[in-house]
Amino acid sequence: MEISLIEIKEHVKKYIEVITTVIDVGVGVVDKNMKRVSSTGLYIDEDGEEVLGSVYKNTLETGSTNVIENPRQHCLCIECIDKQRCKETLEISTPIYCNGEIEGVLGLVCFTEEQKNKILSDVNSYLNFTKQIAEFIGMKFNEYKESLLQKEKEETLNQILNNMTKGVIVTNSDNEILIINQIGMKKLKLVFSPVGKKIKIISQNDYIMNEEIFKLIINEKEYTVSGKKFPLNSISKKKEDAFIFDDIQKINKNIVEVSNQYNRITLDDIHGKSQAILSLKEYIQAISNSNSTVLITGESGTGKELIARSIHSCGNRKDKPFVVINCSAIPDSLLESELFGYVKGAFTGANNNGHMGKFELANTGVIFLDEIGDMPLYLQAKLLRVLQEKKIERIGSNKSIDLDIKIIAATNADLKQKIKEKKFREDLYYRLNVIPIQTHPLRERKEDIEPIVEELIKKYSLIANKTIKEMDREVLDLLLEYDWPGNIRELENIIELMMNTCGNNEKIVKNMLPENILKKDIKENIIKEEKRFFEREEEILFEEFEKLEKEYIIRSLKKYGNSTESKKMISEKMNIGLTTLYRKLKKFNIDK
Repeated sequence: MEISLIEIKEHVKKYIEVITTVIDVGVGVVDKNMKRVSSTGLYIDEDGEEVLGSVYKNTLETGSTNVIENPRQHCLCIECIDKQRCKETLEISTPIYCNGEIEGVLGLVCFTEEQKNKILSDVNSYLNFTKQIAEFIGMKFNEYKESLLQKEKEETLNQILNNMTKGVIVTNSDNEILIINQIGMKKLKLVFSPVGKKIKIISQNDYIMNEEIFKLIINEKEYTVSGKKFPLNSISKKKEDAFIFDDIQKINKNIVEVSNQYNRITLDDIHGKSQAILSLKEYIQAISNSNSTVLITGESGTGKELIARSIHSCGNRKDKPFVVINCSAIPDSLLESELFGYVKGAFTGANNNGHMGKFELANTGVIFLDEIGDMPLYLQAKLLRVLQEKKIERIGSNKSIDLDIKIIAATNADLKQKIKEKKFREDLYYRLNVIPIQTHPLRERKEDIEPIVEELIKKYSLIANKTIKEMDREVLDLLLEYDWPGNIRELENIIELMMNTCGNNEKIVKNMLPENILKKDIKENIIKEEKRFFEREEEILFEEFEKLEKEYIIRSLKKYGNSTESKKMISEKMNIGLTTLYRKLKKFNIDK
């Protein structure tokens, strides 16, 4: 926004009235746009009008002070379009500066010879006086601009404060509230502004997600918030502090958003058409609202975390945190602090702000303890106590934190065997195994492979920006014949591999399969051929044996006779029963 001397018209008017009183001449001021700001003498009624004189214009353009002793004849007046109207006998014009820029012109105008002679008798004194007044006007204009700038800054600051997502409170040395933004009012549910009221801001020496916890007291009402307090630097040396804060509910919401960032898993994400999968989905729906602990067991890669997330998404805690911790991926020395958290100074190397554990992060929601079978025994005892008491304590603290939490554990280990080996607590096992879920390996539900493959191709087509329209039946047959020791995780890796190696092909073919599956196919074909060969060899040998056997019986009958006693003797020599011999006689058609 452009401003001019017209904005301080009233101040200008006072200055030129002083000049007129002292010198008894006409005085006029124009701004940088040649608009008359204020005048005395013959031009008193022309304020706001555009000035046409060329002398003022020259002063604005050059910054020179002009003394025109012969108006209308002076070289600056030759082309003046207002020359015919001019009644001046003397004119002095001097520039008005503000911060080095010309903002206007101050002019002294004589209309009589007497006024002219008076000025010319001591022209230097009057010039200095005029320049001083021009300087005063420039200083006043600068003050006005500074006040506008300060006001603009305050308005900008207020806009920033009122558009922040956090509350802001500024206090003085007497702990009185000087400023509070609108969001701060909203977070504290204040109906009336507390500006001027006393406030106490008390640190609780506790942290949530690296945010320090404070208690605020305003009008004897207490508020618990998280935030940061720091001093403000001031030229006036006044002690002022700023406090930026958020409500605890917002922190908890952030925890939910962070913990659920990848938790978009529902029953629809469990693919398959086997009876095992259909029964599993029904079971998840039935137990999802229960607060009892769930233990998911099964081979690696069978989707135990997928099941855990589905239970969370289907249940009444779906809008609460879902926090995952892998008990085998974290060193034993760090696992306890990750689970239970710690307070400031709890041990050497601890974070100065303390640390919130996974149980606390998951409070009101679900915690998923993956690979629970690898948890060290001393922590198993602590976990058992959490399950029994529904409370935890941070390391280094004696303050109990109440838990409203659902625990889902998972393992691919044989916990009963670990109990026998004294590596897993039996009492913890029964506490965890309230709702058991056993996952089935992929080799036991081959009918799920095709729908899973279809979904994986869709997934990696989007990731790789490719279009796969077809898969050779031979490829699918090989996938169905494979035993899948790595289960769905292994299947997903193979589909991802083929999607990355298919190039621009829109069809997945056999040679895209990894070697382990192709080699298994070749090996199985060799085994089949060998089996067929040996089966044929056995058939030939058996036929030869029967011929020999028939020949032996015929010869024996000729030698020993055809009586019952003879046949008993022959059967004994052949090491077979008499009944078997009669059956062979009938088979070989020699008992006639």
